[in-house]
Amino acid sequence: MTPHPFDRAMRLDHVDTGVVRGATEPAWANMVGPFGGITAAVLLRAVESHPDRIGDPLALTLNYAAPIADGEFDIALRAARTNRSNQHWVMELRQGDEVKTTATAVFGRHRDTWADIEARPPKTAAPEDLPRGDFIEAIVWAKRYDMRFTEGPIPDEGVPSGSSTTTLWARDVDQRPLDFAALAAVSDIFYPRVFLRRGGFIPAGTISLTTYFHADAAQLDTVGSDFVLGSARANGFSRGYFDQSAHLWSRDGVLLTSSHQLVYFKD
Repeated sequence: MTPHPFDRAMRLDHVDTGVVRGATEPAWANMVGPFGGITAAVLLRAVESHPDRIGDPLALTLNYAAPIADGEFDIALRAARTNRSNQHWVMELRQGDEVKTTATAVFGRHRDTWADIEARPPKTAAPEDLPRGDFIEAIVWAKRYDMRFTEGPIPDEGVPSGSSTTTLWARDVDQRPLDFAALAAVSDIFYPRVFLRRGGFIPAGTISLTTYFHADAAQLDTVGSDFVLGSARANGFSRGYFDQSAHLWSRDGVLLTSSHQLVYFKD
């Protein structure tokens, strides 16, 4: 059986103490280098597969220092500190002598405590009642998802919007069940908000991305291969940079992730 493109991208080989080796997967190509979400996923998987890892992912931060070239890469990782309930990891993705991405991750054990969620999912039509959305043809990774926009689809060239908000349903196009690495990837599914505000493609790229994981493994098992609902918006555009915030929910309203990223754009 041919492995799913996501699982091919997650293949990692142990090459040394604290070093694993992977390779870019063509199915996840972006306009420059791989999709940022797949890079987040493979760095998370590197920690998940480490024998010293404890608990589930709570937070993941990536700083995209330089484009990743097609081919092999090494990930150096170490547990900087392990506490009673959480564990802190430091990672570098390198190609040759060049550092392409730096990252940190926090893993932890979940406990039964008081809980409340203030974030609320937007009210939308069911994904089955919406058409599948189009994406920019040159962006290969977008073909890996079934996306159904309810607000803020890819804008027509020269048609700016007064709002930066996009809301959509998304799932793996082959309906691969969700796990933490796949959740890290789909949390970065939103195109740069400047496209929507300015009305079309503008050179832009994420510099820093932090994803917070609110769900545990049992909640992801409940989602399975179903659609997740996502919404993203920018907070401010200034001097060549902007930030955007996003949330992902399950169909039944469980908050799965929240994320925040800083994006460079050229105007």
